[in-house]
Amino acid sequence: MSQSSKAKGKLSSFFDILVQSLKGHEVDLTSISIKRAIVLLAIPMMLEMAMESVFALVDLYFVGHLENSSHAIQTVGLTESVLTIIYSLAIGLSMAATAVVARRVGEKNPEAAGKAGMQTIIIAVIINLMISVAGFIYARDILLIMGASNETADHGITFVRIMMGGSIIIVLLFLINGIFRGAGNAAIAMRSLWIANIANIILCPIFINGLGPVPAFGLTGAAIATTIGRGLGVSYQIYHLFNAKNTLKIRLSFLIPEWEQIKAIIKIAAPGVLQFVIASCSWVFLAQLVAKTGGDHGSAGYQTSLRLMMFFMLPAWGLSNAAATLVGQNLGAGSTERAEKSVFQTMKYTVIFMAVVSVLFLTCGQFFAAFFTKDQEVIKVASKALKIMSGGFIIYGAGMVFTSAFNGAGDTWTPTKINVFAFWLFQIPFAYFLAKYLELGPTGVFIAIPTAEAGIAIAAFILFKKGKWKKIKV
Repeated sequence: MSQSSKAKGKLSSFFDILVQSLKGHEVDLTSISIKRAIVLLAIPMMLEMAMESVFALVDLYFVGHLENSSHAIQTVGLTESVLTIIYSLAIGLSMAATAVVARRVGEKNPEAAGKAGMQTIIIAVIINLMISVAGFIYARDILLIMGASNETADHGITFVRIMMGGSIIIVLLFLINGIFRGAGNAAIAMRSLWIANIANIILCPIFINGLGPVPAFGLTGAAIATTIGRGLGVSYQIYHLFNAKNTLKIRLSFLIPEWEQIKAIIKIAAPGVLQFVIASCSWVFLAQLVAKTGGDHGSAGYQTSLRLMMFFMLPAWGLSNAAATLVGQNLGAGSTERAEKSVFQTMKYTVIFMAVVSVLFLTCGQFFAAFFTKDQEVIKVASKALKIMSGGFIIYGAGMVFTSAFNGAGDTWTPTKINVFAFWLFQIPFAYFLAKYLELGPTGVFIAIPTAEAGIAIAAFILFKKGKWKKIKV
């Protein structure tokens, strides 16, 4: 066979897999080739995570063109920093759901998988109701604590109330997608984010700038549009949970609390939530440190760079999540060697992706920042942040895969311990030292971020090779 024929054959094969991954046809991921399994999971997962990052970028784009854009950008950025705590809850619970559902699917027990998913939703709703009420009441105080000026806090109070009050929708969006990912049906998770984002993109300019009978809500309109968009995505998820056409077998009776199973899920979810709360609190501290040492322009520039960074980081995280599903399902099927091979193959793809992102930020950082604001001071800070932080993207990508592998195995304590040392005992003191004592200001914070991420990747690799994760029971 000629080289051109082989190339055409490979291209045709990849196209077939691509179509299959987007359509969401369910296959036994423990029996097909590892590369095929990764592609089937990774493509919809990457697109799903890319769509999640689009929420903040769309809001940032439209509010960045309002009057007093520095206040609007800062409000969106600081609110997103606080919402990372909500994301931590959502991600921690979704990790537990993915781990348990994947293990049950690997054991060929779809009914137990569905029941575990529903019990996780019960936990999420109860916890988040309390957080939503507190966030609504103390909206202005949240912005002030984060380092915003009184003027910015007054400007953004309604935005924060809507975002915090509707945070249960954020949690459900993450959590139910985690259930589908554990079952190996990442395409439904992807499509729910498509629906949510298309709605947000359409509604954002309408509610922000006004159209016909809809008044111009300004910054508040961004929160209204985002909440409605995410709500539509959750509605789509719920429809597919109960339509009985998927691997998962869901019944309304599964929503009756079963305390033994809830305790077992919390045992996995608690360190998972803590794992991301640790990281989120570190990001919150860094955002506050930048706001105090760099002022409104420094804070707005840093928040712009973070939104841009997350736009590319979340797809990489989606790719790394393929490792979580494959580890969970293969451990359930008793194939520990295949589970380990899946992790290193996923890491290879993730590192290549992150290398491309690094080059983009090093060469085009200023152009990307200028797309979201015309304020030259904000652009200057954002461009500098992107160049510094992108230096650690490759090793950060590797660290993400190992972390996902631990979580997919149900070993949520290992990455939690790594995060305590890397973020709280190193990153925060190091950033404070550089920003305050060496008087580097925001630049010191930018330097501390990739340094800490490198430590996480190295520690995760060492602990992964020790193999404790292979013996975890869920």
